[in-house]
Amino acid sequence: MRCGYCHNPQIVKGKGRGSAEQVLAFLRKRQGLLDGVVLSGGEASSYPGLPDFITEIRRMGYAAKLDTNGLRPDIIENFLESGFLDYVALDYKAPPQKFKAVTGVAKFNDFSKTLDLLCGQGKVPFEIRTTVHTALMNESDIHEIMDNLDERGYSGTYYIQNFRADNDRPTLKSLPPQTRPLNITSLKPPKNFQMEFRNF
Repeated sequence: MRCGYCHNPQIVKGKGRGSAEQVLAFLRKRQGLLDGVVLSGGEASSYPGLPDFITEIRRMGYAAKLDTNGLRPDIIENFLESGFLDYVALDYKAPPQKFKAVTGVAKFNDFSKTLDLLCGQGKVPFEIRTTVHTALMNESDIHEIMDNLDERGYSGTYYIQNFRADNDRPTLKSLPPQTRPLNITSLKPPKNFQMEFRNF
């Protein structure tokens, strides 16, 4: 994906810091001090060594949380079946008609498969979240996402996250400043799940 508001453009472009072995060495020194590891990105599921990496961190006693855009349902299904994950955070970037404009890819169907996988299993707790920049998304888009989650029987918490600019960290694309935040008071309550707001 190429979401304009991404705060980790160097990772998306394959320029992360350090190697897997350096990260594992860091975690070995902190066994008993830290509880878990968040596998994020960019997109962590695109890393070919991820299964071995998760196996090693879990061997050290760490919980594993995966932050994912959902574009690799095959990987997510395998991880769920293998018991690799303790928690998943799935980014619901946009409804179908805006998915490509927000993410740069026309792969809503892949995301949708991952969402169905997560909603259909009962072992691994997970959350759904949407980051909103109002130059890209509006209240109608959020209502459409919420209706879709209700239709799928989602019963967890849906987090709506207000985009926050960080002048010290460039985003992937140059976005205009938000002229207004999302009007969260206009959002109708969901039927089957809880809704919470971050950074508003």
